[in-house]
Amino acid sequence: MAALAASAPAVPRLRRLAKALAHSRGLSEAAEEALAVIVTELATNVVLHSGSADIEVMFVAGDGELTVVVRDHGQWRERPSRRREAADMDAGFGRGLALVDAYSLDTSVRQSPHGTVVRAVVAL
Repeated sequence: MAALAASAPAVPRLRRLAKALAHSRGLSEAAEEALAVIVTELATNVVLHSGSADIEVMFVAGDGELTVVVRDHGQWRERPSRRREAADMDAGFGRGLALVDAYSLDTSVRQSPHGTVVRAVVAL
C-alpha cells in the first residue's frame, strides 16, 4: 500500500509505482498500461474532487487479475458548473471513471461520510 498527500505531485508518483509493480511482476504491456491509466485517473479524481488530505492506493493480486483500490478521506465535490456535452467534447478532462471502466473488468465506487473507495479489477 502507498499513502501520499493528495496533491498534484502524488499523481505521477503513483503512476510510476503502478508501472514499476507491473514491470517487476512481468505483466503484459496491456496490463501495465491498464494499471497506469487506472491509478492516474483515480488519483487525479482524489486530488481534484475529494478535498481529502491523503490518498491511499493498494494493489491486491488474485487469480489472473489484479485489483487496484484507491481510498480517500474526503467528500466528493461537484464541478462548479454543469457539464455541457457539446461544449466539453474536446476537453482533456472529465472522462476518468469512463476510462477506468474501459480498462477494468469490474469497477466499484463506494462513498460514505468517511471518504470514497474505488476498486478496479485488471486482467493479467
